[in-house]
Amino acid sequence: MDTVAARGLDGLTMAGLGRQVGMSSGHLLYYFRTKDELLLQTLEWSEGRLGAERGALLSGPGSPRERLDGYVDLYVPTGPRDPHWTLWLEVWNRSQNADDDARARQAAIELAWHRDLVAILAEGVSRGAFRPVDADRFAARTRALLDGFSVHVAVGIPGTGRGEVLAQVREFIDETLIPRP
Repeated sequence: MDTVAARGLDGLTMAGLGRQVGMSSGHLLYYFRTKDELLLQTLEWSEGRLGAERGALLSGPGSPRERLDGYVDLYVPTGPRDPHWTLWLEVWNRSQNADDDARARQAAIELAWHRDLVAILAEGVSRGAFRPVDADRFAARTRALLDGFSVHVAVGIPGTGRGEVLAQVREFIDETLIPRP
């Protein structure tokens, strides 16, 4: 993951990666077949770790708003060249030519994020912490907002650092989701 973040997939060779991890390029190709498969499996591994963090967030203490803020904090990249987001950018870039299996695996990752956000939203609506919204539709729109901002953070677009993005998303949530007295 760090190698992809540092060099991008184009700068990654199986021979160079093999040297870094103490394996031959043939050994890597035996397990991963292609660089695209290596990339997708690395993303799945990274997402597994984030999925565990999201699971703890969902089952942990705190209000629905606190869990929503935690979800957003977990979603938004740490900054330019964030390793996890660099993986996503590489996967999205290759998605147009991906086979059905790879697309289904990518969709499963996306669906996990979506389901968790829907659960937070539905809980908040049921407790009166959030205005009545269609949780599925609101989650789709919120994730699109998060994806757009996150790409800007990950590629280092000026004026869209992590702090600015988190403030913008919190403002959006306040304006659209929090009941007004």
